[in-house]
Amino acid sequence: MDPLSDLIALLRPNTAISKPITGRGQWGVRYAARNSPGFTIILKGACWIEFEDAPPLKLEKGTFLLLPAIPAFTLSSHPGIACEWREPASRPIRHGEQEGEADFESIGGSFHIEAANAPLLLALLPRMIHVPPSEGRSARFGRIIDLIMEECSADEPGKDMLLQRMLEVLLVEALRGGGIAADTDRTGLLNGMRDPALARVLAAMHADVRTNWTVASLARIAGQSRSAFAARFNRMLGCGPIEYLARWRMALAKDALLRGTKTLDRIADEIGYESASAFSTAFRKRLGCPPGKFARIGGSPEPVQG
Repeated sequence: MDPLSDLIALLRPNTAISKPITGRGQWGVRYAARNSPGFTIILKGACWIEFEDAPPLKLEKGTFLLLPAIPAFTLSSHPGIACEWREPASRPIRHGEQEGEADFESIGGSFHIEAANAPLLLALLPRMIHVPPSEGRSARFGRIIDLIMEECSADEPGKDMLLQRMLEVLLVEALRGGGIAADTDRTGLLNGMRDPALARVLAAMHADVRTNWTVASLARIAGQSRSAFAARFNRMLGCGPIEYLARWRMALAKDALLRGTKTLDRIADEIGYESASAFSTAFRKRLGCPPGKFARIGGSPEPVQG
């Protein structure tokens, strides 16, 4: 598989919560930060979202917004309105006037991903993926949103299951990033995959994670000098190529350990270590505990620094 497919398969995303959010008149709400990926699709009208130290962003009908980790934010009918604190809920939400036809409608929620590798998602993806209607409507992305909007407006059997599957497809389409306005200042896998030379390197590493890759051998795939390649890789992905490979190997190892279907010898061989002992030493250095303990406690949320 390609690197993005590898990442999605590892994280196994599914729709944890999806709910209708409506509003009428003037309203404003405030939410605390959360570490789960959140999304919203505007179905009718418009609203304003504002994050700390950033100007308000208008979200109009047809807009899709994906946040790999949700920072504290406000959502309002108009910028500058006083906002009330709210707690996330799984039920439908109505803002502002409670009577009368809503002038704002959206579907919002969060995706569940495998917790052990959640930090990998945050490290490799931009802070925000924002697809305004002008960029998505004529593309396949826009057609998926049209299907979701159509399903939301109907009340057919199987509606909830279809919405879940379409939202998961929408997530994958958003992460593919084709023509999508992403956070280009953030280093990560998506930015690296948009660079043709680095995309070849990433594809080679993911296709054969067992190989004893060196910066020089990867630079040849990129068609660049060793120093130019190393500098570009670090600038685009936020770490060196060998460090990226080590992180990916550990992500695969954590996933295999939590599934509990492979021996340490097999895991070590599949990700490029000479022995289970060498793998265990590397794993303990990065995660702060041996592989067996990691599997027994169901994963460790944070790697050891240093």
